[in-house]
Amino acid sequence: MLTRNRLLVAAALLALPAAVSAHRMWLLPSGTVFSNTDGWVTVDNAVSNDLFYADHQPGRLENVKVWQPDGTPGAVQNGSTGRYRSVFDVRLDKPGTWKIGSEMSGVMGSFKVDGVEKRVGGRGGPPPAVGGQRQPPLTVADIPGNATDVQLTQTSARNEIFVTAGEPTRIVLKPTGTGLEFDPVTHPDELVAGEPARFRFLVDGRPAPGLKVTVVPGGKRYRDAEGARELTTGADGVVAVEWPTAGMYWLNATATDAKATVPRATQRRMSYTTTLEVMTP
Repeated sequence: MLTRNRLLVAAALLALPAAVSAHRMWLLPSGTVFSNTDGWVTVDNAVSNDLFYADHQPGRLENVKVWQPDGTPGAVQNGSTGRYRSVFDVRLDKPGTWKIGSEMSGVMGSFKVDGVEKRVGGRGGPPPAVGGQRQPPLTVADIPGNATDVQLTQTSARNEIFVTAGEPTRIVLKPTGTGLEFDPVTHPDELVAGEPARFRFLVDGRPAPGLKVTVVPGGKRYRDAEGARELTTGADGVVAVEWPTAGMYWLNATATDAKATVPRATQRRMSYTTTLEVMTP
């Protein structure tokens, strides 16, 4: 079960399209390709205005998971949360591709009681006169039987990175068949500037045509233009991505449909985010 703070972050980031959202969530590894199995990867976890520059709030460590190359759970080590970012390590002691990331879910929306609108999710109510603490946000369970105009959206957000020790493998890339997922044709740890990559996106295990995909290079703090590109998946759910230069790139895809599984929710809004490292030829 998500904490209310994590549900708030996920819902806020899902509420706006990637291209116009002021704050973006990201995981930034110290590297994605390692030659052997005696190394460590350090990962920054944050939500910020400028990509990969921590200036807003830290990511939550308690929801981060690690998958070893054989698909079994790994461990987060040396975790620490500061004012603007969280940092943790993963020991890469097995050969192959590792997955590191989180999945958040929740419900956002509103309802009315006697003509007064109330919000589900979000920031909660105003601080009370005594004590000064904000009232916690309402949940689906708080909706009374006499509520009217119930409008709820089920939300989910995956944020993942892939790190390879030695030769790349694909076990951790296998889709689960639930929600919006990344099913890369080109291995995410074999990206080279000047060589296009092909990534497939799935919704509930099926190709997602017409999906909007945003690709943004890091380093916005040091240039005038953001450099974001808006791409669209084809009928097979595949999008082709060109890499003009080497570096770290943030990739995000969003999808909306009417296949909510939460009671009383009529819409489902999904997001997938990853950070990709593109190497020089």
